[in-house]
Amino acid sequence: MATIQICFNGGVENELQLDKETMTIGRKSDNDIHLDNLAVSGHHAKILTILNDSFIEDMNSTNGTYLNGSLVKKSALSDGDVVKIGKHEIKYINENASSGDDFEKTMIINPDSDGMQETEGSKEIDKSVGAIVAEIASSDSGKSSNQNAKIRLVSGANSGKELALTKVLTTLGKPGVQVAAITRRPTGYFLIHIDGGDNGDRPKVNDEQIGSRAHPLNNNDVLEVAGVKMSFFFE
Repeated sequence: MATIQICFNGGVENELQLDKETMTIGRKSDNDIHLDNLAVSGHHAKILTILNDSFIEDMNSTNGTYLNGSLVKKSALSDGDVVKIGKHEIKYINENASSGDDFEKTMIINPDSDGMQETEGSKEIDKSVGAIVAEIASSDSGKSSNQNAKIRLVSGANSGKELALTKVLTTLGKPGVQVAAITRRPTGYFLIHIDGGDNGDRPKVNDEQIGSRAHPLNNNDVLEVAGVKMSFFFE
């Protein structure tokens, strides 16, 4: 599990495990990581963690968030990175973080689009940290399951359309409404929640919302993403 060291004036004040999917950072006491300094905004930034990877996102702070000396709005974190917020430094420690070289290009599929077409989703998905999470969380050293699987739409205008899950990562949904990803791993296929829009809703498997961890998929499971139902099955 990734950890962070919170440093001030060269000394380590605290060390925390990133044991929640989202941990907020700020001057107000309701933050997960409380930094009591006037240079820090009330709700300054947040760290999003899924599987082995974490991301820093500035929350429109007054003085900005810096990663290794550069001002950032959102960025993936690597082992040894240093985030500077006000006069505090936060060192990220995670020897198990994924390498960016392992990932295939993220694709997004809008289940309501005509003919179940695939389109490059980076421009839309990059509006949220969830897009980066989708790419990083998808890889297991380039390996994938030997089983071939498909999804078939069972509701909506394109009911009956099928898509083969040939990529390491297939992203489903509508940015701003709900986005999820199916990852193809050596141990099988998994569904991951990426973004739930304003309501924060998670995708469902067999009418049950999935949790923060990657959810394993079984033959004939029924998925619901962005209000559209689809069946998952092995060929």
